[in-house]
Amino acid sequence: MGSQWPSILNFLTYLAVTIPIFAFGIFVFLYTTPYKEYQLIADGANTDDPQKVAAAKAAAHDLGGKILGLTIVLASAVYNSVGLLDLVVWGILGTVFQVLIFYLFELVTPFRVVSEIPKGNVSVGIFASRLSIAAGLLMAALISY
Repeated sequence: MGSQWPSILNFLTYLAVTIPIFAFGIFVFLYTTPYKEYQLIADGANTDDPQKVAAAKAAAHDLGGKILGLTIVLASAVYNSVGLLDLVVWGILGTVFQVLIFYLFELVTPFRVVSEIPKGNVSVGIFASRLSIAAGLLMAALISY
């Protein structure tokens, strides 16, 4: 066990840097969308209103996809970083590009994502989710290059 301490300390150090970047990413996602994901999700619980239930599902898919996409980027940044500063740079860049890709998606679609999710368009939420995951995978590959 004594020989594991450097690895444990390294794990804890990278965890202490990664968790705040992850929290920052979620904050950025929540701040940059005009709808309030957590409020939509909460409003969909314990209600008989099918529109609120659908909006909650759409928001959960959208936010969940953003979180997964960011997690994929951060995992690649941790794996490929040569130091903590490298991890911070790639983590923040990954967050910024996840947001930019969401709004690029908003520009090229024939519908407004930011208005469809609160209306309960679950299909748009699922599609946005998959886009965020795909973007995360691509950025993770670019980090490792």
